Amino acid sequence: MWKKLLSLTLCVSTLLLGGCGMTSNKIRFGTAALGGMYHSFGSAFTQLVSTEDIDCQMEMKTTAGSAANLRLLSDGYIELGIAQMDLTADAYKGTGIFEGKEYQGFKAIAGLYTEACQIVVRADSSIHSLDDLQGKNISIGEEDSGTERNANQILKASGLSSELVHTVNLDYAQAALQLQSGDIDAMFCTAGVQTTVIEELSRQCDIRLLSIDKDCLDKLLQLNDCYSTYTIPADTYNGQTEDVTTLGVQAVLLASDKLSEKTVEQLTELLFSHAQDIQYSIPVDLQINETSATQGITIPFHPGAAAYYAKQNIQVSTE
Repeated sequence: MWKKLLSLTLCVSTLLLGGCGMTSNKIRFGTAALGGMYHSFGSAFTQLVSTEDIDCQMEMKTTAGSAANLRLLSDGYIELGIAQMDLTADAYKGTGIFEGKEYQGFKAIAGLYTEACQIVVRADSSIHSLDDLQGKNISIGEEDSGTERNANQILKASGLSSELVHTVNLDYAQAALQLQSGDIDAMFCTAGVQTTVIEELSRQCDIRLLSIDKDCLDKLLQLNDCYSTYTIPADTYNGQTEDVTTLGVQAVLLASDKLSEKTVEQLTELLFSHAQDIQYSIPVDLQINETSATQGITIPFHPGAAAYYAKQNIQVSTE
């Protein structure tokens, strides 16, 4: 009797652990708040997975963004997530804002697109440069977000210490509303361009995007190999008449180590075979070829993603 019960238990366990490589076929996908590109991409990818023959159910989870997703992945609360490459590298090595504790238990699937550090003010304000932010009320994004990290870096590199500015933690939607009403003077937003919440704001009131001057940008580029110079072209947003020079950082799709190699290989294949369909759903330019999506990734790749890339004759590190 006990042998039969044990055998049955083992059979059930084997079935449960198959497919997605977990005790459930549900994949919790950590994105970020509504209005940002993580949420837009997550919605498009989740919808795509639901139409395909993959033995997993995707469930989007709204989070505070990059840093939160990295901690949630490491702690096993989500199985898929998006994060900035700079924060991802820091989490993996236990450096930067993660000093003293390594957050691992996840690996890379692909680089998705370059995010821009966008600094938005009202066009009728007297703010034309970073120096003009002194004494102003500024939203630096949600706590535990990549925006918060980049905003603090930019302000520090500009010589604007916490004593010289008043910062608040708001999500993108709250920040846009308070900028429109005049309750804050500026908002930071690290996200793929064209960012939905900024585009909608530009149709509610006239806005201006601030460029980062060369001296400040040079300091920022020296902080992290993940950073690049990024140009937001004129006419990206309603009323934007000039190019804007700022900081760029890659957004990376990450998978928990708990997900099976088979599942992640299927998800990776789906990402590239339907890249054009996803592109139609979001305003940002995706890195829709395997070569560019594997460049600049400084943490190991998930074995499932590596298996897919190997079939494309691209070798990536899994260690």
